[in-house]
Amino acid sequence: MDCNRCDEEAVMHAAYSGAHLCADHFRESVEKRVRRRVRRDDLVPRDASPENPQTWVIGLSGGKDSVVLTKILHDTFAEDPRIELVGLTIHEGIEGYRDKSVDACVDLAADLGIRHELVSYADEFGIEMDDVVEDDPENMAACAYCGVFRRDILERYADDLEADLLLTGHNLDDEAQTALMNFLEGDVAQIAKHFDASLGPLSEREEQDDFVPRAKPLRDVPEKEVALYAHLEDLPAHITECPHASEAYRGEIQQLLYDLEENHPGTRHSILSGYEELAGIAAEEYNDDATSADLQACAECGSMTTREVCRKCSLLESLV
Repeated sequence: MDCNRCDEEAVMHAAYSGAHLCADHFRESVEKRVRRRVRRDDLVPRDASPENPQTWVIGLSGGKDSVVLTKILHDTFAEDPRIELVGLTIHEGIEGYRDKSVDACVDLAADLGIRHELVSYADEFGIEMDDVVEDDPENMAACAYCGVFRRDILERYADDLEADLLLTGHNLDDEAQTALMNFLEGDVAQIAKHFDASLGPLSEREEQDDFVPRAKPLRDVPEKEVALYAHLEDLPAHITECPHASEAYRGEIQQLLYDLEENHPGTRHSILSGYEELAGIAAEEYNDDATSADLQACAECGSMTTREVCRKCSLLESLV
Protein backbone atom coordinates (compact mmCIF):
# COMPACT_ATOMS: atom_id res chain seq x y z
CA MET A 1 0.00 0.00 0.00
CA ASP A 2 1.32 3.45 -0.93
CA CYS A 3 1.51 6.42 1.41
CA ASN A 4 -1.52 8.73 1.24
CA ARG A 5 0.78 11.74 0.87
CA CYS A 6 3.36 10.49 -1.64
CA ASP A 7 4.26 7.49 -3.79
CA GLU A 8 6.50 5.81 -1.21
CA GLU A 9 5.52 2.51 0.38
CA ALA A 10 3.54 2.88 3.60
CA VAL A 11 5.10 1.55 6.82
CA MET A 12 1.98 1.93 8.96
CA HIS A 13 -1.80 2.11 8.79
CA ALA A 14 -3.71 4.07 11.42
CA ALA A 15 -7.15 2.46 11.54
CA TYR A 16 -8.52 5.31 13.68
CA SER A 17 -7.79 7.83 10.91
CA GLY A 18 -7.58 5.60 7.83
CA ALA A 19 -4.13 6.99 7.00
CA HIS A 20 -1.38 4.99 5.32
CA LEU A 21 1.98 6.70 5.84
CA CYS A 22 5.51 6.15 4.62
CA ALA A 23 8.44 6.40 7.04
CA ASP A 24 9.05 10.11 6.47
CA HIS A 25 5.42 11.16 6.71
CA PHE A 26 4.85 8.90 9.70
CA ARG A 27 7.72 10.52 11.60
CA GLU A 28 6.39 13.93 10.61
CA SER A 29 2.94 12.97 11.91
CA VAL A 30 4.24 11.89 15.33
CA GLU A 31 6.38 15.00 15.72
CA LYS A 32 3.49 17.23 14.69
CA ARG A 33 1.21 15.73 17.35
CA VAL A 34 3.80 16.21 20.10
CA ARG A 35 4.47 19.84 19.11
CA ARG A 36 0.74 20.53 18.86
CA ARG A 37 0.29 19.21 22.41
CA VAL A 38 3.10 21.47 23.61
CA ARG A 39 1.22 24.43 22.13
CA ARG A 40 -2.24 23.38 23.34
CA ASP A 41 -1.02 22.87 26.88
CA ASP A 42 0.78 26.23 26.94
CA LEU A 43 4.03 24.58 28.02
CA VAL A 44 6.19 27.47 26.82
CA PRO A 45 5.14 30.53 28.84
CA ARG A 46 4.87 33.88 27.10
CA ASP A 47 7.53 35.42 29.32
CA ALA A 48 10.13 32.74 28.47
CA SER A 49 13.22 34.32 26.88
CA PRO A 50 16.98 33.82 26.64
CA GLU A 51 17.20 36.01 29.74
CA ASN A 52 14.44 34.04 31.47
CA PRO A 53 14.97 30.45 30.21
CA GLN A 54 12.86 27.46 31.19
CA THR A 55 14.34 24.24 32.58
CA TRP A 56 12.43 21.14 31.52
CA VAL A 57 13.31 17.93 33.36
CA ILE A 58 12.38 14.76 31.48
CA GLY A 59 11.90 11.47 33.33
CA LEU A 60 14.26 9.52 31.05
CA SER A 61 13.92 5.80 31.80
CA GLY A 62 15.52 4.49 28.61
CA GLY A 63 12.28 2.92 27.42
CA LYS A 64 10.77 3.77 24.05
CA ASP A 65 8.38 6.43 25.34
CA SER A 66 10.84 8.63 27.23
CA VAL A 67 13.52 8.20 24.57
CA VAL A 68 11.16 9.26 21.76
CA LEU A 69 9.86 12.20 23.82
CA THR A 70 13.40 13.39 24.55
CA LYS A 71 14.43 13.12 20.90
CA ILE A 72 11.42 15.07 19.62
CA LEU A 73 11.69 17.79 22.25
CA HIS A 74 15.41 18.14 21.57
CA ASP A 75 14.81 18.49 17.84
CA THR A 76 12.05 21.01 18.51
CA PHE A 77 14.00 23.23 20.92
CA ALA A 78 17.64 22.56 19.97
CA GLU A 79 18.00 26.08 18.57
CA ASP A 80 15.68 27.71 21.11
CA PRO A 81 17.62 29.45 23.91
CA ARG A 82 14.43 29.70 25.99
CA ILE A 83 14.35 25.94 26.78
CA GLU A 84 16.97 23.76 28.47
CA LEU A 85 16.31 20.01 28.60
CA VAL A 86 17.64 17.83 31.43
CA GLY A 87 17.30 14.05 31.39
CA LEU A 88 16.70 12.49 34.83
CA THR A 89 17.26 8.74 35.04
CA ILE A 90 16.44 6.60 38.08
CA HIS A 91 18.21 3.29 38.74
CA GLU A 92 15.85 1.22 40.86
CA GLY A 93 18.27 -1.65 41.42
CA ILE A 94 16.80 -4.38 39.22
CA GLU A 95 19.47 -6.85 38.16
CA GLY A 96 19.70 -7.60 34.44
CA TYR A 97 17.16 -4.91 33.52
CA ARG A 98 17.91 -1.36 34.56
CA ASP A 99 21.64 -1.39 33.68
CA LYS A 100 20.82 -1.77 29.98
CA SER A 101 18.22 0.98 30.00
CA VAL A 102 20.61 3.30 31.87
CA ASP A 103 23.13 2.71 29.09
CA ALA A 104 20.46 3.73 26.58
CA CYS A 105 19.87 6.97 28.52
CA VAL A 106 23.57 7.78 28.69
CA ASP A 107 23.98 7.13 24.96
CA LEU A 108 20.97 9.24 24.01
CA ALA A 109 21.97 12.18 26.22
CA ALA A 110 25.47 12.09 24.76
CA ASP A 111 24.15 11.89 21.18
CA LEU A 112 21.80 14.83 21.73
CA GLY A 113 24.20 16.83 23.86
CA ILE A 114 21.78 17.38 26.74
CA ARG A 115 22.46 17.40 30.47
CA HIS A 116 21.88 14.05 32.13
CA GLU A 117 21.43 13.22 35.83
CA LEU A 118 21.49 9.66 37.19
CA VAL A 119 20.23 8.81 40.68
CA SER A 120 19.54 5.46 42.36
CA TYR A 121 17.34 3.96 45.03
CA ALA A 122 20.52 2.64 46.64
CA ASP A 123 21.96 6.13 47.07
CA GLU A 124 18.68 7.84 47.92
CA PHE A 125 17.03 5.24 50.14
CA GLY A 126 19.63 2.59 50.87
CA ILE A 127 17.51 -0.09 49.16
CA GLU A 128 17.18 -1.80 45.78
CA MET A 129 13.95 -3.00 44.21
CA ASP A 130 15.17 -6.61 44.01
CA ASP A 131 15.45 -6.60 47.81
CA VAL A 132 12.09 -4.85 48.23
CA VAL A 133 10.35 -7.51 46.13
CA GLU A 134 11.99 -10.28 48.15
CA ASP A 135 11.00 -8.78 51.53
CA ASP A 136 7.58 -7.31 50.56
CA PRO A 137 6.60 -6.30 54.13
CA GLU A 138 3.37 -4.62 52.96
CA ASN A 139 2.27 -7.56 50.78
CA MET A 140 1.92 -5.28 47.74
CA ALA A 141 2.77 -5.51 44.06
CA ALA A 142 6.30 -4.37 43.22
CA CYS A 143 4.90 -1.52 41.12
CA ALA A 144 3.17 -0.06 44.19
CA TYR A 145 6.47 0.35 46.05
CA CYS A 146 8.33 1.51 42.97
CA GLY A 147 5.71 4.08 42.03
CA VAL A 148 5.99 5.79 45.41
CA PHE A 149 9.80 5.85 45.36
CA ARG A 150 10.05 7.01 41.73
CA ARG A 151 7.52 9.78 42.25
CA ASP A 152 9.43 11.04 45.27
CA ILE A 153 12.74 11.18 43.39
CA LEU A 154 11.23 12.78 40.30
CA GLU A 155 9.51 15.52 42.31
CA ARG A 156 12.46 16.11 44.63
CA TYR A 157 15.08 16.30 41.90
CA ALA A 158 12.87 18.40 39.66
CA ASP A 159 12.71 20.84 42.56
CA ASP A 160 16.47 20.61 43.24
CA LEU A 161 17.20 21.26 39.55
CA GLU A 162 14.89 24.31 39.72
CA ALA A 163 12.75 22.85 36.98
CA ASP A 164 9.89 24.82 35.53
CA LEU A 165 8.31 21.64 34.18
CA LEU A 166 8.57 17.87 34.77
CA LEU A 167 7.80 15.84 31.65
CA THR A 168 7.04 12.13 31.40
CA GLY A 169 6.63 9.84 28.40
CA HIS A 170 3.07 8.63 28.99
CA ASN A 171 1.52 7.70 25.63
CA LEU A 172 -2.12 7.49 24.50
CA ASP A 173 -2.53 3.90 25.67
CA ASP A 174 -1.16 4.73 29.12
CA GLU A 175 -3.52 7.66 29.54
CA ALA A 176 -6.59 5.84 28.21
CA GLN A 177 -5.88 2.95 30.61
CA THR A 178 -5.55 5.33 33.56
CA ALA A 179 -8.75 7.13 32.57
CA LEU A 180 -10.73 3.92 32.31
CA MET A 181 -9.34 2.60 35.61
CA ASN A 182 -10.34 5.80 37.42
CA PHE A 183 -13.81 5.63 35.89
CA LEU A 184 -14.32 1.99 36.84
CA GLU A 185 -13.04 2.59 40.36
CA GLY A 186 -15.37 5.58 40.73
CA ASP A 187 -12.47 7.67 41.99
CA VAL A 188 -13.63 11.21 41.18
CA ALA A 189 -11.08 12.81 43.51
CA GLN A 190 -8.27 11.02 41.68
CA ILE A 191 -9.69 12.17 38.35
CA ALA A 192 -9.62 15.77 39.58
CA LYS A 193 -6.09 15.33 40.95
CA HIS A 194 -4.95 13.80 37.65
CA PHE A 195 -6.25 16.82 35.75
CA ASP A 196 -4.55 19.33 38.04
CA ALA A 197 -1.27 17.42 37.90
CA SER A 198 -0.72 17.00 34.18
CA LEU A 199 -3.79 17.51 31.97
CA GLY A 200 -5.11 20.60 30.27
CA PRO A 201 -3.37 23.90 29.50
CA LEU A 202 -0.68 24.73 32.04
CA SER A 203 -1.94 28.30 32.27
CA GLU A 204 -5.37 27.09 33.47
CA ARG A 205 -4.24 24.61 36.12
CA GLU A 206 -4.56 25.17 39.82
CA GLU A 207 -1.28 26.64 41.08
CA GLN A 208 0.52 24.50 43.63
CA ASP A 209 3.71 26.16 44.83
CA ASP A 210 4.89 22.97 46.51
CA PHE A 211 5.16 20.95 43.29
CA VAL A 212 6.80 21.33 39.90
CA PRO A 213 4.00 21.13 37.27
CA ARG A 214 3.92 18.04 35.05
CA ALA A 215 3.27 17.54 31.36
CA LYS A 216 2.77 14.60 29.00
CA PRO A 217 3.38 15.80 25.42
CA LEU A 218 3.32 12.25 24.05
CA ARG A 219 -0.19 11.47 25.23
CA ASP A 220 -1.82 11.82 21.78
CA VAL A 221 0.40 9.12 20.24
CA PRO A 222 -0.53 5.40 20.47
CA GLU A 223 2.02 3.05 22.02
CA LYS A 224 2.68 1.07 18.84
CA GLU A 225 3.39 4.28 16.94
CA VAL A 226 5.89 5.34 19.60
CA ALA A 227 7.64 1.98 19.21
CA LEU A 228 7.68 2.32 15.41
CA TYR A 229 9.10 5.83 15.64
CA ALA A 230 11.90 4.61 17.93
CA HIS A 231 12.67 1.82 15.46
CA LEU A 232 12.69 4.06 12.38
CA GLU A 233 14.91 6.62 14.13
CA ASP A 234 17.19 3.83 15.41
CA LEU A 235 17.02 5.27 18.90
CA PRO A 236 18.84 3.53 21.78
CA ALA A 237 15.64 2.46 23.52
CA HIS A 238 15.58 -0.53 25.88
CA ILE A 239 12.30 -2.22 24.99
CA THR A 240 11.95 -4.91 27.65
CA GLU A 241 9.30 -5.22 30.35
CA CYS A 242 10.43 -4.91 33.94
CA PRO A 243 10.73 -8.43 35.46
CA HIS A 244 8.81 -7.25 38.54
CA ALA A 245 5.89 -5.77 36.59
CA SER A 246 2.70 -7.29 38.00
CA GLU A 247 -0.12 -4.78 37.64
CA ALA A 248 -2.78 -7.39 36.95
CA TYR A 249 -5.69 -4.94 36.92
CA ARG A 250 -3.99 -2.56 34.49
CA GLY A 251 -3.16 -5.56 32.33
CA GLU A 252 -6.86 -6.45 32.12
CA ILE A 253 -7.72 -2.87 31.19
CA GLN A 254 -4.97 -2.88 28.59
CA GLN A 255 -6.36 -6.01 26.94
CA LEU A 256 -9.90 -4.60 27.06
CA LEU A 257 -8.74 -1.45 25.27
CA TYR A 258 -6.84 -3.49 22.67
CA ASP A 259 -10.04 -5.38 21.87
CA LEU A 260 -12.17 -2.24 21.79
CA GLU A 261 -9.69 -0.41 19.58
CA GLU A 262 -9.53 -3.37 17.20
CA ASN A 263 -13.31 -3.44 16.80
CA HIS A 264 -13.94 0.29 17.16
CA PRO A 265 -10.91 2.32 15.95
CA GLY A 266 -10.58 5.63 17.76
CA THR A 267 -11.80 4.33 21.13
CA ARG A 268 -8.62 5.42 22.96
CA HIS A 269 -8.83 8.94 21.55
CA SER A 270 -12.51 9.21 22.52
CA ILE A 271 -11.86 8.00 26.05
CA LEU A 272 -9.04 10.47 26.61
CA SER A 273 -10.93 13.38 25.06
CA GLY A 274 -14.01 12.80 27.20
CA TYR A 275 -11.89 12.13 30.27
CA GLU A 276 -10.03 15.43 29.98
CA GLU A 277 -13.29 17.36 29.71
CA LEU A 278 -14.87 15.59 32.68
CA ALA A 279 -11.65 15.79 34.69
CA GLY A 280 -11.62 19.56 34.20
CA ILE A 281 -15.15 19.77 35.60
CA ALA A 282 -14.21 17.52 38.53
CA ALA A 283 -11.12 19.62 39.24
CA GLU A 284 -13.23 22.77 39.50
CA GLU A 285 -15.52 21.02 41.99
CA TYR A 286 -12.72 19.58 44.12
CA ASN A 287 -10.34 22.53 44.10
CA ASP A 288 -12.40 24.36 46.72
CA ASP A 289 -11.94 21.48 49.14
CA ALA A 290 -8.53 20.08 48.15
CA THR A 291 -6.25 23.08 48.65
CA SER A 292 -2.64 23.43 49.71
CA ALA A 293 -3.95 23.89 53.27
CA ASP A 294 -4.44 20.11 53.34
CA LEU A 295 -0.70 19.62 52.89
CA GLN A 296 1.87 19.50 55.66
CA ALA A 297 5.55 18.72 55.93
CA CYS A 298 6.35 15.05 56.52
CA ALA A 299 7.66 14.56 60.06
CA GLU A 300 10.47 12.36 58.71
CA CYS A 301 11.73 13.93 55.46
CA GLY A 302 9.96 17.30 55.22
CA SER A 303 8.28 16.62 51.88
CA MET A 304 4.72 17.85 51.44
CA THR A 305 2.05 15.28 52.23
CA THR A 306 -1.51 14.95 53.51
CA ARG A 307 -0.28 12.60 56.26
CA GLU A 308 1.89 13.13 59.31
CA VAL A 309 4.45 10.78 57.73
CA CYS A 310 4.50 10.53 53.93
CA ARG A 311 3.90 7.26 52.12
CA LYS A 312 7.53 6.99 51.06
CA CYS A 313 8.86 7.25 54.60
CA SER A 314 6.29 4.80 55.97
CA LEU A 315 7.25 2.25 53.30
CA LEU A 316 10.97 2.75 53.98
CA GLU A 317 10.35 2.23 57.69
CA SER A 318 8.57 -1.06 56.98
CA LEU A 319 11.56 -2.22 54.91
CA VAL A 320 14.12 -1.65 57.68
